[in-house]
Amino acid sequence: MKDLLNLFADVALLVWGTQLVRTGVLRAFGSNLRQVLARSMGNRFTAALSGIGVTALLQSSTATSLMTSSFVGQGLITLPAALAVMRGADIGTALMVVLFSFDLSWLSPLFIFTGVVLFLTRQDTLAGRIGRVVIGLGLILLALQLIMVSAAPLLATPAVRALLGSVGSDLPTEIILGMLLAVMAYSSLAVVLLIAALAASSMISLDVALGLVLGANLGSGLAAVLTTAKSAVEVRQVSVGNLVFKMMGVALMAPCVGLWLRHVQPLLPSPTHGVVLFHLGFNVIMSVAFIGLTQPVARLVARLLPKKPDTSASQMRPRHLDPSALPMPSLAISCAAREALHQADVVETMMNGMLTVIKTNDLRLAQELRKMDDTVDELYTAIKYYMTKIPREALDEEESRRWTDIISFTINMEQVGDIIERVLIDVEDKKIKPGRSFSEAGMAEISELHARLVDNLRLGMSVFLNGNVHDAQKLIEEKMRFRDLERRYATAHLDRLSENSVLSIETSSLHIDLISDLKRINSHICSIAYPILESAGALAPNRLKTATLGEDNRRT
Repeated sequence: MKDLLNLFADVALLVWGTQLVRTGVLRAFGSNLRQVLARSMGNRFTAALSGIGVTALLQSSTATSLMTSSFVGQGLITLPAALAVMRGADIGTALMVVLFSFDLSWLSPLFIFTGVVLFLTRQDTLAGRIGRVVIGLGLILLALQLIMVSAAPLLATPAVRALLGSVGSDLPTEIILGMLLAVMAYSSLAVVLLIAALAASSMISLDVALGLVLGANLGSGLAAVLTTAKSAVEVRQVSVGNLVFKMMGVALMAPCVGLWLRHVQPLLPSPTHGVVLFHLGFNVIMSVAFIGLTQPVARLVARLLPKKPDTSASQMRPRHLDPSALPMPSLAISCAAREALHQADVVETMMNGMLTVIKTNDLRLAQELRKMDDTVDELYTAIKYYMTKIPREALDEEESRRWTDIISFTINMEQVGDIIERVLIDVEDKKIKPGRSFSEAGMAEISELHARLVDNLRLGMSVFLNGNVHDAQKLIEEKMRFRDLERRYATAHLDRLSENSVLSIETSSLHIDLISDLKRINSHICSIAYPILESAGALAPNRLKTATLGEDNRRT
């Protein structure tokens, strides 16, 4: 029992080592790797070469699949180009299996020691992230050595020999078992290395090992399909297309297992070489043979998973929250920032429509705009949830500040949407349904405040996007001007009441509430500037900040 637990622990260590390498490389070089992929899409061959290089670093064709799928989802590359990348990705992960099959156990203590020193002493820097990668490499080498040690006593057990013997001579069962192992481990690299170690220790026969290798390749494609199951259609098309290629490859190579054992294996020095070279040969043959089929397979997948026509509802859903970017904090934060601007675009649409409702008494438009507040709330929730999944320990000081800015911006946009919704309800109840109208002067005041509000929202979006200190200062100045204008228009409305203006008397409550609500909206918009000015040291702790914040608190 102890020997079996030791083997399970060694396998878990192997999987964990590959996970450390993958996440470490993504955090340290994720943005650069994505740029390499994006720039190599000129033709299918350069795309395949970039897939080899990126996957060799990530040690995971599944991670490359997710990264490439996000490009297709954003419309940056076509589906055939993405499938070409995946042909190279399969070769890349197979090459890493060959590398780790050599006896590099003497490097394990050196890698682990060096990696731990780098990670603990410079954790929040690039060197610390590279240290994480080095630790993972050391753990992989250590795990492979431990698997060999743990397998020896288990091999002597008659029950284990009988169990493993029952698996042999049934290729479909071997393929299914290898596929399940790869899905559970989320890494075909770790599983193929495990299979090679078991074959080297004679725990499984070589023909069983080759069947398991075929299944592991199929499982890596299935793992990507399961991971992207809830993603957009464009993203799922890549993973499904890659799975189609792997199924074709297994169908092509399964009959060749016997040929390999008879004609190739006798030329190789050990079962380990047989397993890893069969794995490499499978992926090279599959990629070379099928590289010309990217277009037909892309058309087949497009028919199986057709794109849904864009509707107003689908356009309002989150567009930029790319799950595959989460291991790359800087890229994930950029995705969240783009989605925050999408949320602000919806708010701007609500704001522009609000004035139309006030002027034209369009009840139908008012109801549509109120429903858009639900979209603003949903986007806020999606962005907030996405941000919580970004590993905070991997953020540097600037990224942490940006993380906070995005959360603050989305909160303000959500609150602006709520205020607009309440304004629309008041307009419906106090103006449209009773059939009342604002005076000409009152309508002109509201239009002036609204125009300034829209301009300030656009300026606030620019400040959030670019972090320009001059524009942030201008936004604070606009807050002061808006407050003064609101007071002046409130006084002018009271003057009209004293003149017994019938229209002003009928809409007095709505008018005062409306200009007050517009001022509150403006305050939320202008608060976007505070984090920018504070981080730049341009916001002194004086009465400017205190007074404006205090005024906001009294009004809200």
